[in-house]
Amino acid sequence: MARRERVVRMSVEQPLWRALTAYRLLTMVYAVLIFAFGRDKFERPWVAAGFLLVLVVWTVATLPKVANAVSCTKRFLGVDLTIALVGILLTPVVDVQARYMDGPTLPTIWTAGSVLAFAVKGGWRWAAFASSLVAFANLVGRGTPSRDTLHNVLLVWVASIAIGYIVEVARASERTLARALEIEAATRERERLARDIHDSVLQVLAMVQRRGTALGGEAAELGRMAGEQEVALRTLVSSGLVPTTRTSEDSSLGAVVRTVDDARYGDGGDGDATDEDRRWDLRTLLAPLSGSAVTLAEPGAPVLLRPAAARELAAAVSAALDNVRKHAGDGARSWILVEDSPDEVIVTVRDDGPGIPEGRLAQAEGEGRLGVALSIRGRLRELGGTAELISVPGQGTEVELKVPRGKAER
Repeated sequence: MARRERVVRMSVEQPLWRALTAYRLLTMVYAVLIFAFGRDKFERPWVAAGFLLVLVVWTVATLPKVANAVSCTKRFLGVDLTIALVGILLTPVVDVQARYMDGPTLPTIWTAGSVLAFAVKGGWRWAAFASSLVAFANLVGRGTPSRDTLHNVLLVWVASIAIGYIVEVARASERTLARALEIEAATRERERLARDIHDSVLQVLAMVQRRGTALGGEAAELGRMAGEQEVALRTLVSSGLVPTTRTSEDSSLGAVVRTVDDARYGDGGDGDATDEDRRWDLRTLLAPLSGSAVTLAEPGAPVLLRPAAARELAAAVSAALDNVRKHAGDGARSWILVEDSPDEVIVTVRDDGPGIPEGRLAQAEGEGRLGVALSIRGRLRELGGTAELISVPGQGTEVELKVPRGKAER
């Protein structure tokens, strides 16, 4: 996340520093040309030439200093502004008429570059400080400032403060964006962990409760305790208090995924191939889910997806089948249909159970039973896909999982 914030900041501030670098070079050349074409009017041209030589050497030597906010130190800003102020105050010394006429100062508009550096580095307060010093130097150097001098001083003062304020707003926006990205990443991680808990721990606790109740005796007490822990854990998951610590992938599909971990295509069987290079055949992950009560219909050609996308899609199918076994009973049959097209992969899970009563899903989410919300819809949402559930009481349930290939590949 820190890396992402640095990238965002670079994208916002870096153009400002590049523009400032170009501005300093161009205005340095402009100051030299002004002196070269008007040197005859200077009473002390050697003083002006000496100052401009210092200005040129300083500007060229300090180009790396205005590359970014880190290299632009307070010491550099202080020396840079001092050179600008000295140039302004030297102007009436080398050109006596400048005290009474509205001619350019020795550094001319190069001075604005020093003030802008303060604005970009420290915001509007730093800009106000630097521009006030420049304004004071201009008023002192002119002796009797004209209306044009006052106008130019006010323009630099207002413009630098405005730019400094804009920079502060941009930085505040960066921090807000970075915080939003951090919250989004934490939320996605929390949802992923909640799905893993639902697919593993909660399923086991529910099974222990059912079996213990059926067996009776001491097993019934064990089942009751497992039921209490299941309720407590569901409440924790649904409240969003699940810690965002990474855990290993472990779900009802975990054993299947591990057994087919090497069933890849496109990597030549190289175990060192990365996720960027290899593809998994979705059919290989879904095949172990079929059985006497589950019929799998699949294309004749491999359905290739990146490992993460194939694993998550297969886990969503497994979660749908878990719901069938849990709510439709042992006698219900299920069908899995896999469709592969250039644009998307569609997996449909249908059963002949009693269906889902209207409003039952919303009620289940309120009770912390997040099988559909997290294990199915949450997974498809992270893949950029959709999960549509169609159920008519007495006519079974159909879950259609769609994954666009473009988003799944990313």
